[in-house]
Amino acid sequence: MAALLSVENVTRRFGGVVALDGVSFDVPGGEIVGLIGPNGAGKTTAFNVITRLYKPDDGRVVFDGRDLLRTPVYRIVKLGIARTFQNVALWPSLTVLDNVKLGGQSRHGERSAEELLEYVGLRGIAYRLAAGLPFGTLKRIELARALASAPKLLLLDEPAGGLNHEEVEELGRFIQSMRAEFDLTVLLVEHHMNLVMGISDHVYVMNFGKTIADGTPADVRSNPAVIEAYLGTEETAHGAA
Repeated sequence: MAALLSVENVTRRFGGVVALDGVSFDVPGGEIVGLIGPNGAGKTTAFNVITRLYKPDDGRVVFDGRDLLRTPVYRIVKLGIARTFQNVALWPSLTVLDNVKLGGQSRHGERSAEELLEYVGLRGIAYRLAAGLPFGTLKRIELARALASAPKLLLLDEPAGGLNHEEVEELGRFIQSMRAEFDLTVLLVEHHMNLVMGISDHVYVMNFGKTIADGTPADVRSNPAVIEAYLGTEETAHGAA
C-alpha cells in the first residue's frame, strides 16, 4: 500500500546529543504501525518532528504527498494529523466537553464532541472539570479530542501507560475497532509489547536514535538485534510471549 506518511533520513540534534540519526520509516494508509524501542531511543522525538514541534536538522517528512517541513505548523491538524501525548496535555480548568471541543477548532468531522465522549465512554462526566480526574480518564479525553479533528493519521504516544493487563487488552481491541470505524491510519509508540505485537501490521524498532529493524510483529520478535537491544528485557517486564 502507498505510504500516507514517510519519514526520510531525519536527523535531529539537541546540542551534542543526536536524538534522531538518519531515521526513515513509512506508514501505509489504513495500517497500524508500531514504533518501539528503549527509553531515549527517539520515538517521541520522531512524533514531535512529524507534528512540527521540532524542526529536524536534516531529512524530509512527507504526508499524503505534501512536504510537512514546508507546511506551517498551524496547518498540521488541518491536513489530518492528530496526536495524543505520553504526558497528557489537557486544559485542567476546562470541562471534559470543552477540552474535546478544542480538538475540532481547526478541522472537524461529522461527530459532535458529545458523540465522541459517548464513544470513549465518558458522556456522563462531560461537564466535570478535567482537573483531578484519574490518569486513565484523562487519556480517553485526549483521545476523544484527537478524534474531534477527524484525522487521517492518529499518533498515539504510549496510550497504555498506567493501565492494567485487562485494560491493555481492551485498549488493543478498541484501537482496532477505532481504526475501522473512523477510517484511520495509526502510528503507535508503546512499551507494552503484547499490545504492539497484537494489533500492529508492521513494526519499526529504534535504538539510540536509529532504526535498527522493521517487519511484521513475527519478524521483529525473532530478530537477534532487537532481542539484544530491547525485547529481551521488555518482554520479561511486560509479560509478552
